[in-house]
Amino acid sequence: MPSTTHCDLAIVGGGLAGGLIALALRKARPDLDVRVIDGAAGFGGNHLWSFFASDVAAADRWIVAPLISHGWTQYDIAFPAHGRTIKAAYYSIESHRFDAHLKATLPKKAQMLRTRVLGLSAREVVLASGDRIEAGGVIDTRGAGDLDQLDLGWQKFVGEELELAQPHGGDRPVIMDATVPQIDGYRFVYCLPFSATRMFVEDTYYSDTPDIDRSANTSRIADYAANKGWQVERIVRQEVGALPVAMGGDFEGYWKSGGSRVAKAGMRGGLFHPLTGYSLPDAVRTAALVANAHDLSGSGLHDLLHGFARTTWERRGFYRMLTAMLFRAADPQERYRVLERFYRLDARLVGRFYAGQSTLFDKARVLTGKPPVPIGRAIRAIVENKR
Repeated sequence: MPSTTHCDLAIVGGGLAGGLIALALRKARPDLDVRVIDGAAGFGGNHLWSFFASDVAAADRWIVAPLISHGWTQYDIAFPAHGRTIKAAYYSIESHRFDAHLKATLPKKAQMLRTRVLGLSAREVVLASGDRIEAGGVIDTRGAGDLDQLDLGWQKFVGEELELAQPHGGDRPVIMDATVPQIDGYRFVYCLPFSATRMFVEDTYYSDTPDIDRSANTSRIADYAANKGWQVERIVRQEVGALPVAMGGDFEGYWKSGGSRVAKAGMRGGLFHPLTGYSLPDAVRTAALVANAHDLSGSGLHDLLHGFARTTWERRGFYRMLTAMLFRAADPQERYRVLERFYRLDARLVGRFYAGQSTLFDKARVLTGKPPVPIGRAIRAIVENKR
């Protein structure tokens, strides 16, 4: 016979957004009966999430501090005509640590893994087993909704954690190495030194399509390592992904596509940086918002998270405009020039940009001067973005 379970809050999806909400509530509201439901055997999937210290408000750092696997105090960028070292704290979270921390922190009954969901509403989750969960409120964090509602480009990548025969000699990340051949849009390589002999290398593209040729990317990573003089003993882990970057679209249509009147977070709620595709800063803000909320009912959570997501979308028109300029004003093989110019700007401006917290002066500074794209195309991209 199907059974019914009752709880205060059901979080559907055990990825970054859902996991951070669960952790924040466990610390701030340990009295709540929370369930995290996911079809996988663990939390977080196979991912590496990285962020700048300035991406997370000081008041919210307690949410991510226990999850950090690696940290550095500065990073490098490299372009054909410009390179620099920027002093800014940078951190990485590995999904295996994320998984272990959630399993150690959440009560056993809260961890509903290997549990497939058939459907949900604002206060109920129906499982494939026929069982039901009745909750005071439900938050859906299962990933993207109908992306056809949005006008998108893609940041796609293949990343490999390499175990090397000898020390690589690097002591800080290379966030963007765009000295590599420009293929399929703007291409760069991203490197994180995890130890003296372990390096994470990601081959990344700002592309018009989400299509990934894994074998070609893997071959290019091998070539990059060989050019660095690194002898690879083994590939510890491989990660593949395509992050949407937004030029525009129908926010309300996208929100409703993920379930009308159901609270949503993470990619499901459209909470990602329009130009980088990164969702961790918004996931932390969302977790803090929910942890401080008084009304955790289905309708209360919907209104809270819809309002937050809608306001965030409206405030980020500037970043969507820049994304449109990158994809529609620059020829694919010339897109790197946009980022090359950007990285000549003040390091604090760069930090606020990644955090989605650019000031009016920052925006003016980004747009002033001779654009690294044809001026006519730039104007058309701006005009079309405002329609």
